[in-house]
Amino acid sequence: MTHIQLLEANRTGLLKLMFTRLGRVIWLAAFIVVGSYPVQAASDEARVISIGGAITEIIFALDQQDRLVARDSTSTFPLAAEALPDIGYMRAISPENVLALKPDLIIANAGSGPPEAIQVLKQASIIFVEIPERFDQKGVDDAIRIVAHALGVPAKGDALRADVARQFSDISKVAEQVDEAESVLFILSMQSGRILAAGTNTAANGIIDLAGGKNAIQEFEGYKPLNEESIITANPDVVLMMDRSGDHAIVADELFAHPAILATNAGKSKKLIRMNGLYLLGFGPRTAAAARELAAHLYQTSGQ
Repeated sequence: MTHIQLLEANRTGLLKLMFTRLGRVIWLAAFIVVGSYPVQAASDEARVISIGGAITEIIFALDQQDRLVARDSTSTFPLAAEALPDIGYMRAISPENVLALKPDLIIANAGSGPPEAIQVLKQASIIFVEIPERFDQKGVDDAIRIVAHALGVPAKGDALRADVARQFSDISKVAEQVDEAESVLFILSMQSGRILAAGTNTAANGIIDLAGGKNAIQEFEGYKPLNEESIITANPDVVLMMDRSGDHAIVADELFAHPAILATNAGKSKKLIRMNGLYLLGFGPRTAAAARELAAHLYQTSGQ
């Protein structure tokens, strides 16, 4: 009798283990399908904070801005966003300031930080949605889809995605007509003559590709300082920069007085393009338009 009971116990334990593992597989499959956003969307009354300029743009494009209670300092478009409380720069977030606003939902760019602050927010009783950083058409499409799902307006998200897809289709046709890609050096900053430039796996690299250009720097990922030899070897045809003011501004005369820049094709022709930073690098609903405008500057075409 005891032996039979042990066999039954073993069978029961084995079945429990099988169902537990099966449940984990089903849960994992569901997570993979829906991505990193929550399966259950936030309620219509949810208080929302956006961290990332493109995320705020998407929320406005979805006509869900009335649910926003705050945004980060990179969220400067549309102009109405600036009327919202500012929680600070997206990479220097204070969790205390965020939690004091009593949000129900936080939608943040995956590059937000610092990491310990984001961990505090993730552990709070708040829906926390991260948007992966990806600098191409799919990245924009995924961001719209995830934000729309988190806000509970997937139909509006689908409509916006379709509109943005049409814009990307138009710019891809423009890029395909380029015979020889212009070599573009994106300069993030130039402090005391020290040039900080964009390599691969950056928003700058992504927008240059979309516009039919070629990033002059392929040797590294991210943003790194360049020595004079590297700049001369890269020999860009064009310099691309954000249109900035104040301490971060780079005067054209200062740029083209740089010995290494002066030795390049861009320096000899003094070809410099400046564009709004969020518009150029945000990878939100306006990205296809920004790529078209950049292409127009690069190849002297109309139809911006």
